[in-house]
Order: sequence, then structure tokens, then C-alpha cells
Amino acid sequence: MSEMRRVTAICNGTVVDHIPAGKSLRVMQMLRVSVGRSNPISLVMNVPSGKIGRKDVLKIEDRELTQEELDRLALIAPNASVAIIRNYSVAEKRQIELGEELVNIARCTFWNCITQDPREPLPHKLRVVSKNPLEIRCSYCGRSQTIDQLAESII
Repeated sequence: MSEMRRVTAICNGTVVDHIPAGKSLRVMQMLRVSVGRSNPISLVMNVPSGKIGRKDVLKIEDRELTQEELDRLALIAPNASVAIIRNYSVAEKRQIELGEELVNIARCTFWNCITQDPREPLPHKLRVVSKNPLEIRCSYCGRSQTIDQLAESII
């Protein structure tokens, strides 16, 4: 028995596949993809995946993700795959990699960090201490940051 396609193909845009199940809304927030924008968005949640068990899939029409957006995506879905679609075909595949340091991706959430002072024009630097489980600390004050906090402090 073949499985029916749940979402139609897009002409141009980006497909983010293999998002961990239930994380696609957080991905949309991190990528600043909102319902109020003009780009059509297709979202499929909690579908079977041979690779990760259950997954979410996000299709954003007429928008190609930048490297900065891929860096943000790596915080939530480091093993996701990203395909750039042009004229209904995969034009390129982009790699997501969570680096050792995130610069100007999100702000430190600690109220007393030096990066919160507008008189100190420092770049926002976060260190990835551990990838599994994910542990991120501010390079300046050393405070741990949660994904929920970082999602609210995206630059």
C-alpha cells in the first residue's frame, strides 16, 4: 500500500525535512516564518520516518534560507536536511552544522550580561559546550542558555 502525498510539491522555495517531531513550530519561530507573511507555508507534523521514527516537514515557498538561518536551525534540528527547490526540482542541498560558537545568532538572556548594555557594542557570542545533550553558554558571562530562552532572543 503506497502512502498518499500529504503536501503538494512547490515550484520554488525551501524544504526542511527530518525536523524532530513536534519541533517545527519552534523552527518556524527561530526562522521568523510567520503566518502573517506573504510566503505560503506547508507544515506536516508527526509523520513516520525511517530515519528518526517520527518527523516534521516544513515547506516555505519562494524563500531560500540563508546561512545565518541554517545556523539558527541547527540549534533545534541539527540533523535536518534542507533542499532548495527551483522549478519543481531540487537545485541544491544545504548542510546544517552546529558549530562550536554562535556569533550574532541570539543574545545572551542573562539580564546582567555585558552584552545587554547598549554602551558596549560587543558581538553576541554563545559557545556550544555540548551537542548531546545540547548545552550552550554565553562566551562573556558563562551563563547557560536554554533553547526556549534563545528562541525568544534571536537577533
